Amino acid sequence: MDALDVARWQFGVTTVYHFLFVPLTIGLSVLVAILQTLWHRTGDERYLKLTKFYGKLFLINFAMGVVTGIVQEFQFGMNWSDYSRFVGDIFGAPLAIEALVAFFLESTFIGLWIFGWDRLPKRAHLASIWVAAIGTNLSAYFILAANSFMQNPVGYRINPDTGRAELTDFPAVLTNKVALITFPHTLAGSFLVAGSLIVAVGLWHVIRNRDSADTGAYRFATKFGSWVVLVSSALVLFTGDIQGKIMTEVQPMKMAAAEGLYTTESPASFSVLTVGSLDGSREVFAIKIPYLLSYLGTGDPNGTVHGIDDLQAQYASQYGAGSYTPIIPVTYWSFRFMITFGMAAAAIALLVLWSQRKGRTPTSRWLLRAGLVMPVLPLLANSFGWIFTEMGRQPWIVFGEMLTRNGVSRSVSLTEVLTSFTAFTLIYATLAVIEFKLLVRYARAGVPDLTPAPVDDTTDDAERPLAFAY
Repeated sequence: MDALDVARWQFGVTTVYHFLFVPLTIGLSVLVAILQTLWHRTGDERYLKLTKFYGKLFLINFAMGVVTGIVQEFQFGMNWSDYSRFVGDIFGAPLAIEALVAFFLESTFIGLWIFGWDRLPKRAHLASIWVAAIGTNLSAYFILAANSFMQNPVGYRINPDTGRAELTDFPAVLTNKVALITFPHTLAGSFLVAGSLIVAVGLWHVIRNRDSADTGAYRFATKFGSWVVLVSSALVLFTGDIQGKIMTEVQPMKMAAAEGLYTTESPASFSVLTVGSLDGSREVFAIKIPYLLSYLGTGDPNGTVHGIDDLQAQYASQYGAGSYTPIIPVTYWSFRFMITFGMAAAAIALLVLWSQRKGRTPTSRWLLRAGLVMPVLPLLANSFGWIFTEMGRQPWIVFGEMLTRNGVSRSVSLTEVLTSFTAFTLIYATLAVIEFKLLVRYARAGVPDLTPAPVDDTTDDAERPLAFAY
């Protein structure tokens, strides 16, 4: 083990951990805004209670996401300085806009939303959560645009004197074909996570607190969340299909690794299950669906999908001697876990809707257990999706331009990286416990009581301090 190995582990652990909070923040920001809009248009108190209830869970998650995201910026300078020098001119623009525009909208208007209850006009207050949600989604786009450059470099030139990538076409970076499809795919996955959380919490209250005066609100929440999950699942499949075709075009090795396809095939079969050698160098046994991989990769059932062996030979000839094959078992299984966990959440959503058909109240303890597991499933799907995306690109840190081993900081020792890795892991483990306890505590507490508190007439309103509205 050397500094490169530990730096990669550290970046992988901190990035996957941070991304546990990102999709929930993206999805919940919009869903809470929708709930508040329903209250604004109908005046139904159920929607106001659900807005404040799930809004509180959104804020807890948002705060934790901000804290864990800060570490990502530090790592570029600490462990990946050579990479930062290489892509700094490209990454600077989208990440600066993300911080100065998107995050500014997000944080400012979330603050207005938190402290603006009963202080701002209703329409202005509603607008604040929508602007915050728009800022959250814009933030995701600019970050994905930067990441997409690593998958499919565009809009740049290599300066022969400095060896750095220099930005020549910023609109090309923002309209990278990988970014244009990765963004809606990520959003769909985010709504899958947020909808699952809404279902899980609502279902728990419906089954455990059947006689509660707020049962109607919880029943609506479970149905609302279930439909969000089903619609977002369909969008995940649709956008994922397009993404697969673009991936086959710009990163054919990643598609081949996802399927464990060693030889070029036309037509190519989709592998339902493949067993290979321990080093992932050859196929031992496979169960396949004819023509499906060709369609997924090219849109043509008889299309050609290049195999790992042929692509390895091509890259060795093009870029020089060395292995250009990712770790096949990781890419193969992460791709399948991504699909399996996402579809499992959709199946539970169908069961939840079926259990409430014709006004029925679900009572099954097994359904309750499935519902409580439900939010974990799309989180795992998202995590495995990112593991596949990043590991499938290896050994490149910027595809076709920079190998991962060339991006690590040369002045950082194994001891230093191991120390920071250990510290970050322990800190993140502590934050995970705090996040889980806070979410469980406030989720169990249920929707808030909207009975107005007694007003102290002796204090002038202008002198009262701003108060957290929950």
